[in-house]
Amino acid sequence: MVDPIFQSSNYQLARKLLDASVLRQNAIASNIANAETPGYRRLDIAPDFAAQLKSRLAEGGRDFASVNPKLAEDAQARAVRPDGNSVEVERELLEMNRNTVEYEFLTDVVSKNIKQLRLAITGRAM
Repeated sequence: MVDPIFQSSNYQLARKLLDASVLRQNAIASNIANAETPGYRRLDIAPDFAAQLKSRLAEGGRDFASVNPKLAEDAQARAVRPDGNSVEVERELLEMNRNTVEYEFLTDVVSKNIKQLRLAITGRAM
């Protein structure tokens, strides 16, 4: 009875995106912490994660279990220092703010699903 709510494509997609958001926040923190480390290359979510999500959605968006975000070196980041470090602190701070907004939106989506379940069970919203 509860499974259909937690198996809906919107809920499953939001959960995967939340996982990616948490991983991205860790990457951003690591990038900022290593902004002065010689040769450090910026990390972000691997680009194939978005491609995998798109293909699953095109297939009907039912099975997201095998799609997991992973960290990878950002191939598009250029070295900003002579020692090869590719971290731009200002960019990382902007990405952190953007990631925070996305995380808050996704937690709202997931909590609305849970609130609907609670309403169905108890007959009351709160």
